[in-house]
Amino acid sequence: MSKKDREGGMSKRQELREKRRREQQRTQLITIGLIVVGAFLLVFFFVYPQLKPIAAVQASTPNARPQADRNSTGNPNAPVKLTEFSDFQCPFCKNFWRDTEPQIIEAYVKTGKLQYTYRSAGNWVSGNIAQGGVESQNSAMAAYCAADQNKFWEMHDALFTNVIGEDAGSFTARRLQAIAQGIGLDMNAYNSCFSSNKYKSQTEQDFNDARAAGIQGTPFFVISYTVNGQAKTVNVDGAQSFSVFQQEIDKALSEAGVK
Repeated sequence: MSKKDREGGMSKRQELREKRRREQQRTQLITIGLIVVGAFLLVFFFVYPQLKPIAAVQASTPNARPQADRNSTGNPNAPVKLTEFSDFQCPFCKNFWRDTEPQIIEAYVKTGKLQYTYRSAGNWVSGNIAQGGVESQNSAMAAYCAADQNKFWEMHDALFTNVIGEDAGSFTARRLQAIAQGIGLDMNAYNSCFSSNKYKSQTEQDFNDARAAGIQGTPFFVISYTVNGQAKTVNVDGAQSFSVFQQEIDKALSEAGVK
């Protein structure tokens, strides 16, 4: 290198070092930028759901249910039992709750002839639990948590009152809290129960029992009774009219020797 080159500019080695320094600096800036963006997205993912407004919660008037005991209502020694496997997100289940269940309660549960039990069955699609069934399971767990405070049926009715669509945000954790508060639950006890997944195993057992009974969709019903010491069951599939249930329940009562 000439004296002029040394005096007037950087050497090739210095230029290479400077180039490497700028590249390292640029890489560091890109890395920092990616970290900042990633942190922002992470915060947004966890924080936004807590800030996003929830759909308004409607007040509900619970239906009267005699001898309510957690998720059952009616005489525990009734000659006929009716078990519903249902889903708080299911529109057909809501139709049954609104149109048919009150007639069954009035005709059979209040007269001591039938004990009726509600159990959860997830979100059924073609015989399989749907990928989006989280809200179904969460709502069932919330109802069982309410049962700890002797308000299963109040929660049951409030959930059906407040469903806004399948996997549409009806039963996010925050909205379930609002529904629970609306029926007057002790929120410290409810939050502790729900956040600990206390009843997750029970909802899974409900689902497994429904599958063992031959469920093909919700709602699904099992009528059980005893004839001469032998247990018998009859299934009713779907939100059938009261007349269908009346026929099957009356038949079961007759076989069980109840007039």
